[in-house]
Amino acid sequence: MTIPKTLGVIGGGGWLGGAIVGSILAAGLIQPNQLVLSYRRARPDRFEGAFWTRDNRELAARSDIIIVSVRPEDWPALDIDATRKLVISVMAGIGLADIAGRLGTDRVIRTLPNAAAEVGKSYTPWIASGAATAEDRAIVRAIFDACGTQDEVPSERDLDYLSGFSGTGPAYPALLAAAMMRDAIAFGVPADVARRAVNAILVGTGRLLEREDALPSDTVEAFLAYRGVTAAGIETMRASGFDDAVSRGLRAAFDKAVAMGGG
Repeated sequence: MTIPKTLGVIGGGGWLGGAIVGSILAAGLIQPNQLVLSYRRARPDRFEGAFWTRDNRELAARSDIIIVSVRPEDWPALDIDATRKLVISVMAGIGLADIAGRLGTDRVIRTLPNAAAEVGKSYTPWIASGAATAEDRAIVRAIFDACGTQDEVPSERDLDYLSGFSGTGPAYPALLAAAMMRDAIAFGVPADVARRAVNAILVGTGRLLEREDALPSDTVEAFLAYRGVTAAGIETMRASGFDDAVSRGLRAAFDKAVAMGGG
C-alpha cells in the first residue's frame, strides 16, 4: 500500500524516528514531500524533500498522522493538538489513555519497535485504542512491516512486557556475546578473532532461525540430544542459574516499563 496522507514524525531527527522514516521511504509507502519531521538541535542533512521544523505544534498542524518518537522522560513536556488525528507512539510505558487524554484524540496506537528498525529487522508489537479504524491499523501494519515484522497484541500489559523483551532489540543477544567474548579473551584467544567469532554466531543464528522459522527451544534441544561439547556448555550454564537470571532480568524490565507510565 501507499499512505495518501501527510506523516509527521516528532523526533524524526533522532535515531529511531529516522530509522522508521528511512524504512518507509525505502518501501515506497510515502514520498518525501509528504513528511514533516522535527528535530531538537541541528537540522539533519537527510530526507531531501521533507519539511523540517523545530516546532512540534507546527508539525502537528501540518500532519494527518503523527508518530511520537521521543524519550518517555520528554513526554510530559510535549504540547501539541492532535484532535481527530491518528497518533502512533513508539514510547515505552506511556499508556493509550494518557496519550489520548493529553493530545486530544481517541485514535491512538502504541508500538514498540527496536534498534533493528535501522536495518529493516525490527520486531514491533502494537496495540490500538478502540476508536482506531481499520485504515489506521492497516497503516500501522504497513509502516512496521517496512521496518521488519509486526504483531497486534491483546493488551497493554503484553505490550509493557514486550518493551523489555523484544523492545530491547539486539541488547540481550549482545550481552551474551559480550560475556562469551570476554571469556575467550581471558582464555587467550586474540580479541579480533573473538569479536569475529561472536558476531558470526549472532548473525548466523538469526538467519538460521529466520529461514527455518524454528523455535529456539528446538535448536537447544537438538544440541542437547547430540550430547557433545555444546550440550556440556548448555547444561553448566543452566545449572549456574542462566534461565533464572534471564527471567529476573525480564521481570525487572517489565517493572521499569510499568513504572515509566506511572502504573
